[in-house]
Amino acid sequence: MSAAAAACWLAAVLWGGAALPPARGYVVLSSVSWPLPEGDGPAGDELHSASTEEALPALLEEAGSLWKQSYPASAYREHAELGAGPAARRAARAASPSRMFSYRRESAAPPPPPGPERAAAARARRLARHSTWGFVATQAAQGKVQGMPYGNCLLVSDGPIHNSTGIPFFYVTPKDKTVADLLKNPVASLTLPEVDGNFCRKNVVDPEDPRCTRLTLTGQMVTVAPEEVEFAKQAMFSRHPVIRKWPRNYEWFFLKMNIEHIWLQNWYGEVSTITVEEYLKAIPSKA
Repeated sequence: MSAAAAACWLAAVLWGGAALPPARGYVVLSSVSWPLPEGDGPAGDELHSASTEEALPALLEEAGSLWKQSYPASAYREHAELGAGPAARRAARAASPSRMFSYRRESAAPPPPPGPERAAAARARRLARHSTWGFVATQAAQGKVQGMPYGNCLLVSDGPIHNSTGIPFFYVTPKDKTVADLLKNPVASLTLPEVDGNFCRKNVVDPEDPRCTRLTLTGQMVTVAPEEVEFAKQAMFSRHPVIRKWPRNYEWFFLKMNIEHIWLQNWYGEVSTITVEEYLKAIPSKA
């Protein structure tokens, strides 16, 4: 190559290098790149010394992985000398890679199945939630049967369908024999059979069959306090709209049971005893 040609080639190289913007270094791994700061600052030393596949953290393996480890924030400081406008800087920030690395998410272990006590409480709450009537037993307070057990079927609700409380509410009249008994002795028991339960229906089992679950609550029947009357009204009227049309001259009022003892029977002769605390905090089961 002649001296003149060599001089022209060198001039072209120098001119092209001056016209191009300063180059920025990149570490490329699995088609994802991180800009490395120029110069010999601490951030550049840190990243250049760790620019091997073995030293870098594992890349994102799953879209749903948890972010666990940050790369040095100093590697992402903006360079004022770029001179880009606000819109370009926003686009660059949106397109820049995240500062976070991730590792494969450990699959969460399924929650342990509930123990027999919790399962029984959840089943009891399901019966209380879906039962629309129940069998109330009292001690007869008058007549030839005074002092003897007396039973009656009453409409019941433990709250609006989306606000089950487990506490049974009743809409009664003082002219009812059961209410007359309760005025003398408020202790009563309420039995809720699984008449409409899936097990009984699918297996064509009579509601009286021992395999068809029944819940028995025992406690004190009390008049609903004035501050609870509105809730009791919603509980009863939402489940039993027909009672709005009952004759008003029967002096209807609301009762509820303060539960003291709970039994659940769902097999031949086997009865589960449930504490009131476990019953009230349980979530009604779905089946």
